[in-house]
Amino acid sequence: MVGFTLIEALIALAIIAIALAASLRASGSLALGGRALHERLLAGFSADNALAQLRLEHTWLPLGAVNFPCAQGNADFICIRTVSGTPNPSFRRVDIVVKQVGFNSELAHLMTVIANETQRPL
Repeated sequence: MVGFTLIEALIALAIIAIALAASLRASGSLALGGRALHERLLAGFSADNALAQLRLEHTWLPLGAVNFPCAQGNADFICIRTVSGTPNPSFRRVDIVVKQVGFNSELAHLMTVIANETQRPL
């Protein structure tokens, strides 16, 4: 006898439904991962811009931490610039941490060492 019974057809439909549900879940997680990657990329740009601005200003920063807004694209970020001393008093370590407004997790963290260029002869 050729043909499918109702039970066989229902089992085939159940298998197809499970496969489609799994593929929807996988595509959803890929979309969320892509969004998180995009936010981290924008946060890295913000941190890099803050360090570039610092290098262009040629100022000797005081020790301590400062928060300032550093939006990039359509994302609102908060940059935290922390200046600390080094064993050589002519240099200071500068850390830039970028966080999204309203969240506590770090999206980007860059560090550099700057020299005291205010005492350098021209």
